[in-house]
Amino acid sequence: MTGIRATDVAVIGAGPAGLAAAVAAVDKGANVLLLERDARPGGILQQCVHNGFGLHYFGEELTGPEYAARFAGEAARRADRVSFLPDTMALSLDSDRTITAVSPREGPLTIKPGAVVLAMGCRERARGALGIAGTRPAGVYTAGAAQRLVNLDGYLPGRRVVILGSGDIGLIMARRLTWEGAKVLMVCELMPYSSGLNRNIVQCLRDYDIPLYFNTTVSRVHGSERVEAVTVVKVDGKRQAIPGTERVVECDTLLLSVGLMPENELTRMAGIQLDPVTGGAVVDERRQTSLPGVFACGNVLQVHDLVDHVSREAEIAGRYAAGYAKAGTLPMPKLSVSAEGFTRYVVPQRISAEPEGMVDLYFRVGDAVKPARLTVRTADGKTILTRRKKAMTPGEMEHVKVDVSKLTGDVVVVTEAVGNV
Repeated sequence: MTGIRATDVAVIGAGPAGLAAAVAAVDKGANVLLLERDARPGGILQQCVHNGFGLHYFGEELTGPEYAARFAGEAARRADRVSFLPDTMALSLDSDRTITAVSPREGPLTIKPGAVVLAMGCRERARGALGIAGTRPAGVYTAGAAQRLVNLDGYLPGRRVVILGSGDIGLIMARRLTWEGAKVLMVCELMPYSSGLNRNIVQCLRDYDIPLYFNTTVSRVHGSERVEAVTVVKVDGKRQAIPGTERVVECDTLLLSVGLMPENELTRMAGIQLDPVTGGAVVDERRQTSLPGVFACGNVLQVHDLVDHVSREAEIAGRYAAGYAKAGTLPMPKLSVSAEGFTRYVVPQRISAEPEGMVDLYFRVGDAVKPARLTVRTADGKTILTRRKKAMTPGEMEHVKVDVSKLTGDVVVVTEAVGNV
């Protein structure tokens, strides 16, 4: 028999975004139902045993589990207003915000919330999305899967490792595997720049003499039962293999760190508008999606560099979700935000244009720009602000504050290459 649960705010996902959103919603007076498909809260942070978390939010350096424990503790202290449902899978989200879920303990559930916060996180691109030629032997892992094997399960995936992609998880795993006694032979990056944070390149590769090859990819996997080698090849400016640059590298493991994709199946089910660049929902500055009463935050909205930014964004979503659950409405956004030049995308994509306050705009560039000029202007040509930076790269999320009172029309965020700064 299907149980029916009513709540002010339902939060789907109890990773760092979901926990922060739940705490913020409770602090605004809402009752929260927190759904998590895992047995414990914390999400991906449970396996991120390295430090570097919390410098922006807490002003101190924490490991992933420590950072997650801070927010899980805050949620636990609000247990009278937060109902946590572990091992619970959300199966569908309807346009009327009805959630269908199932768990071994609760059985099938129908949840009727006043507002919904989507905080499902993201997943890694696997080999099937890359089209790498060759056999299908054991020894090919995503970087996150390898991280879980090492940090949670206590297994070493391999001894001689090649890493494809310079995303942050791959860089961190290069160091982690080295600590565990494996030999990381190289990191190959298709692009002419890294998609990870510069600090991870320094601390995880250079400090351990692990070579990073740009404009390089893996074109073939060799091996029958287990990976025996990979073919590595240089690519040109169009990302095409350059004949004659192939070389075979003997290894027993290939790790893939080639990008993350927001987990937006539920979002699509509800008919919510998605941004084709981010893969996440189109939202306003309150993180409300195109479906009133449904909010999105964290990596399900846009892939973040730092979990500290995830928490801040989730707090916005949680506060306004609580407000919507009480009032049943929020002002609709009036202005659009678009990207031009090297700017690849901007979040939020809509602004409600309330008369006072500041709006935080987050964006990434689509290519390395050195040096760069950032301009925020309105569609009618009014310049809101302009800044110069020595460098902007796709691996680093950019952030700028805009005074809403100065907005006279739709907003455009422009990044251009300029002369010496």
